[in-house]
Amino acid sequence: MPSLLVHCCCVHCSAYSLKFWRQQGFQVTAFWYNPNIHPYAEHQLRLEAIKTLLSSTGIPVVMSPSYDTDRYFNTSGTESRCERCYQMRLEATATCAQENGYDGFTSSLLISPKQQHDRLACIGIEAADRHKVRFYYADLRKRYSDSRILTKAQALYRQQYCGCAHSKHQQNGGQTAN
Repeated sequence: MPSLLVHCCCVHCSAYSLKFWRQQGFQVTAFWYNPNIHPYAEHQLRLEAIKTLLSSTGIPVVMSPSYDTDRYFNTSGTESRCERCYQMRLEATATCAQENGYDGFTSSLLISPKQQHDRLACIGIEAADRHKVRFYYADLRKRYSDSRILTKAQALYRQQYCGCAHSKHQQNGGQTAN
C-alpha cells in the first residue's frame, strides 16, 4: 500500500481529506506544520482538535518540532502572502515525505473553497520535483461541507478565520490586501 503524508491545516479541512486519501488506497499519515496560525493559543486549539480527530481514526501524526513563526513572519509580507505561506508549508511537507520515505504528499488545503488551487497545485508540483517525491492533487472543494459535518458531529473546535494574523484582521472587519 503506498504511503501518503497529508499536510493538515485544520480539523475542518482535514477530516474529509484524510478519509478521502484512505479510500484511495493510501496508508495515510497526518503532518502538522502551520507557523502561519496566529496567535499561538489559536495554533494550539487547532492542534488539539487534530489530535482528537486522529485519536478516533488510528491515523498517525508527524509534528514539526517547531512553531517557526519567526521564519513565517520573515517570509510572508502582505504581497503574495498566501503564496509564500503555501510554499513554506508544502516545502516542509515535501521535505518530511522525502526524508521519511513516503511515496507522496498532499495537503488538506485542497478541500477549502477559499484557497488558490492553481497556486497550490503548482507549488506542490515544484516541491515534489525538488524532493523527488510525488505530489497528489485532488480538487475536494465540493466535499468541504462534508468535512465540516464530520467535525461538527464530533464537537471539534471550529475556527472563525483562515489562520494568519492577516485573515484574523479581515475576519474582525479590517481590510488587508491579499
